[in-house]
Amino acid sequence: PGDRLCMTQELIANMLGVRREGVTDAAGKLQRLGVIEYNRGQIKVLDRARLELLSCECYAVVKKETERLLPYMPVP
Repeated sequence: PGDRLCMTQELIANMLGVRREGVTDAAGKLQRLGVIEYNRGQIKVLDRARLELLSCECYAVVKKETERLLPYMPVP
């Protein structure tokens, strides 16, 4: 629900099964487009709507399933 993620490029690469260099390239492109800020394991989403537009069609499927399995519950 927030705009910040704490994830290293190495962790993202391992989760996706890709090389870290590919994550570095993708993060750099998204940063140049003004969609995210990335610095030492800290990702800040600046334009969520545009980021969703730039993502593959599987994003909506993954989001829906995540919301079903892990519903957001605010802390009182």
